[in-house]
Amino acid sequence: MVGLYVPDWLTSRGLADSTLAVTQSVAGGVVIFLAPWIGARGDRTGRRMPALMLTTLLAVTATAGLTWGPVPVTFVLLGLALVSVNTGSVVYDALLPVVASADRQGRVSGLGVGVGYIGSFLGVGIGALTLDVLDVGYGPTFVALAGGFLVFAIPTFVLVKDPAIANTSAPPPLRKVVGGLVESWRRARAHPAVITFLISRFLYTDAINTLIGGFLTIFALEELGLDRQGSQNLLLIAITAAIVGGIGGGRLVERLGPVRTLRSALALWVGAILFGVFAAVTDRPELAGGIGVLGGLALGATWAADRVVMIRVSPPEHLGEFYGLYATVGRFATILGPLVWALIVDVLHLGRNVAMIGLATFVAAGWTLLGRLPVLSGAAVHE
Repeated sequence: MVGLYVPDWLTSRGLADSTLAVTQSVAGGVVIFLAPWIGARGDRTGRRMPALMLTTLLAVTATAGLTWGPVPVTFVLLGLALVSVNTGSVVYDALLPVVASADRQGRVSGLGVGVGYIGSFLGVGIGALTLDVLDVGYGPTFVALAGGFLVFAIPTFVLVKDPAIANTSAPPPLRKVVGGLVESWRRARAHPAVITFLISRFLYTDAINTLIGGFLTIFALEELGLDRQGSQNLLLIAITAAIVGGIGGGRLVERLGPVRTLRSALALWVGAILFGVFAAVTDRPELAGGIGVLGGLALGATWAADRVVMIRVSPPEHLGEFYGLYATVGRFATILGPLVWALIVDVLHLGRNVAMIGLATFVAAGWTLLGRLPVLSGAAVHE
């Protein structure tokens, strides 16, 4: 959705890059406050599936409503969908220990990433059918994609159950969300490895979320000169590589540890971004496939490894809460990354190539900071 069809709709309407940037930033700001509360609520009640169901239904409904009203309404609904998906991901990620033992979390995480990108294949197929074959326009396309999202979420609702927890406590009220966020960060400060990882994650997700949030598609359309079919092909290449990267990355997590695997993925990200700039500067759109391969491999491996790092450095009794912080730093990055892109492109008029180099710099900084973490294997590091 956000990686291909929303940017395609945006460029077809002649809207500025900053329009999407502001929407993503506002949505990220909302998630910053909601994510830790959602995570802490799951920790205290032991129930995460109801929140996952609610956020999924909100995201499906908002997605189905895109483009049916005025442009401002479309961006409000897009923001609601982004908030719903990203708060839902907090409880989704915290379910990993429920479905996998500690020694298999890397493999299961990577498998989940790979299967998720198979779903992306289906999403591209739905869009190609509705837009290119049936030619029904963006509105029905977004409805069809929302329907696919709902259908493929149902197995999780049916098969994954909340574990029985003997000692539960009352969930924190939403009105205390700000205080709870401050308290969550205070608790995290007692675990230096958690803080180090969260700062690093902020840096590299600043770049990754900006790219997969639609700006790579805009770059491909406007700088590489690809048409919609070309951008769809690029996405399909990236998805294929991401499946390989996710499954392979999960295996590498078990062999090399999650930190080494994650740093390798980030190094690949830097190479992919700079390769894209080279293709644009030299006016060689035929190199776009290489960007898809490198970026896809890096993307799959990144998501397979970084959630395992979070589990390794977090104490079990605060896992959901700290996953809320994990989501929060990702949302802070989602605020900063698009705004930096908009500043470079629409305010300073330095061009999208400079914006891409800026994103590569963020990834490199995150790679450097990750080097301060111990080489984590199956053991946790909570001190």
